[in-house]
Amino acid sequence: MGGVMKFVKLYIPDEYKDLSKDKLKLLTNGCGPAGWKYDLVPDKIYGLCIKRACDIHDICYFYGKTNEDKATADRIFFNNILRIIDQGHNWWLLKFLRRRRAKKYFYAVKWFGGPAFWNNKNDDKNTIEIYG
Repeated sequence: MGGVMKFVKLYIPDEYKDLSKDKLKLLTNGCGPAGWKYDLVPDKIYGLCIKRACDIHDICYFYGKTNEDKATADRIFFNNILRIIDQGHNWWLLKFLRRRRAKKYFYAVKWFGGPAFWNNKNDDKNTIEIYG
């Protein structure tokens, strides 16, 4: 179903280039949030693996510091998925369906990725604990 994959050039941030395999494995988890929710978001779109695009997105989120960094990370994610799709199967209908699903992935991170992006970015002096 996925066809023969060709080499795909994906955009990666400078931080990604310098990571060891162990650090990369520690900071990335493929598509979806870490934890039990991880398995809810597939690493494949209609049989085409997009895990590398998701891992790059994880790194962008880890090193990002501002809302602009998050928006850039989300656009890089979408662009990388489209690059993978364009190098996948040539059948137009499958490409169309994959691109449509890629747009859903993009809007999911754009609209709901805030907690994942901001996780562990606030230092203790800027937080309070509340009990409810």
